[in-house]
Amino acid sequence: MTQSDNYQLLNRELAAPDPWGLDANPFERERHTQMLRLALAQGSISNALEVGCAAGAFTVQLAPHCKRLTVIDVVPHAIERSRRRMRDSPHISWIVSDVQQFSPDERFDLIVVAEVLYYIGGIAEMRGAVRNLVRMLAPDGYLVFGSARDANCRRWGHVAGAETVLGMLNETLLEVERLECRGGSVNEDCLLACFRNPISAS
Repeated sequence: MTQSDNYQLLNRELAAPDPWGLDANPFERERHTQMLRLALAQGSISNALEVGCAAGAFTVQLAPHCKRLTVIDVVPHAIERSRRRMRDSPHISWIVSDVQQFSPDERFDLIVVAEVLYYIGGIAEMRGAVRNLVRMLAPDGYLVFGSARDANCRRWGHVAGAETVLGMLNETLLEVERLECRGGSVNEDCLLACFRNPISAS
């Protein structure tokens, strides 16, 4: 699947009232519960980045715990939907951007990226996105990653998924915790992990 195909697929899926069942599906609710637990395990969050907000189902849960939150998504409609859902939240910045191109001056003490990287293209593009995420992570900062497994992603027409990206992240960051999240269907099978940037703040 090309990047253009993936972008069109995201636009189509985001047109649904509850895309991917992120609000209603028990598997997705449990996945978000575990992602939030991983995100909050290290204490207060000064400056966070959420990569890929979809319709804001996880943004709603994460935002109250952040002093500042930057939300990026490559699909303008995703940003619009999430922003409407989170009205009256002045501590959130909303940006339409590709994770490969996003290049802020600031660094984040928490980055959350889930069910995103398999949409961006091939292995080289995934590796470039991982390098960019690591570059944006503050010393001693934490990154929470989640994805469907490689086998499911390939069945859906993508080149790779969780295991491939976890291997890339482990080349630079320290893995703190990993867990499986499974539901009732073959599609409901993902890995979640929390990583720490081993470069210490000094």
